[in-house]
Amino acid sequence: MIGLVGKKVGMTRIFTEDGVSIPVTVIEVEANRVTQVKDLANDGYRAIQVTTGAKKANRVTKPEAGHFAKAGVEAGRGLWEFRLG
Repeated sequence: MIGLVGKKVGMTRIFTEDGVSIPVTVIEVEANRVTQVKDLANDGYRAIQVTTGAKKANRVTKPEAGHFAKAGVEAGRGLWEFRLG
């Protein structure tokens, strides 16, 4: 896996065996759906584009709706790209 998209839920802390407190971030990771696979021939670089979460149908623009429909996935709350080496 190249990466995951999640949402910060909050902060907490854990304790080591000797009692030292270490702050940690709590991240909720929902299903990440692939919306596009970019390649050298078409896009000039290699990457995977993903979306996560859900977005109300009346909040999705026509270009976004077409992009998600082409990928065959439900509209998400954003688009993120992870470059491939």
